[in-house]
Amino acid sequence: MLEIRFHGRGGQGTVVATILMSKAFFRAGYQVQSFPFFGVERRGAPVEAYLRLDKAKILLRTNVYTPDHVVILDRTLIGTIDVTRGMKDGGTILINSPAPPPNLKAFSRFRLAFVDASRIAQNNQIGSRTHPIVNTSMMGAISRVLGMPPLDDVIAAIREEVPGDAERNATAAREAFEAVQFVEPARSAA
Repeated sequence: MLEIRFHGRGGQGTVVATILMSKAFFRAGYQVQSFPFFGVERRGAPVEAYLRLDKAKILLRTNVYTPDHVVILDRTLIGTIDVTRGMKDGGTILINSPAPPPNLKAFSRFRLAFVDASRIAQNNQIGSRTHPIVNTSMMGAISRVLGMPPLDDVIAAIREEVPGDAERNATAAREAFEAVQFVEPARSAA
């Protein structure tokens, strides 16, 4: 079983990202669960959401306490909350950021990737200039980082489920897939 925890802020599409990724993974032949955990429910407040997938039926019905991977839709959460809490060693952390975080030592036990999903969303006019909605961009990045689900399944889930302009969102996912950068292990141990 693979468990992924998403960190974002209300209004960024964190919960929608887990729902759409669950649909993409389902298309790829996985059993899936997707569910949010809310604290104070308001725009801008920290939000967690979870995605669980497996090739076998999933009987577990709890929050994700020891994720294999973490997706961070808002880099300002780093240092504010412990985004690595309970995370398994060797897992991947994907951050919406134009550059890796300054304190790479804090992430040395993990594989680290980043993509400027905010810029991609702004360029595709998803959300507003000051509040880009980064979920579909991050979906493409997740596909690249994990090597699954296939990008075609991500695009199909976006086209089926995203209200408004699905093509702009599909384009953002494709662009983010191509734009992901990985931090070399030697640098992350420094």
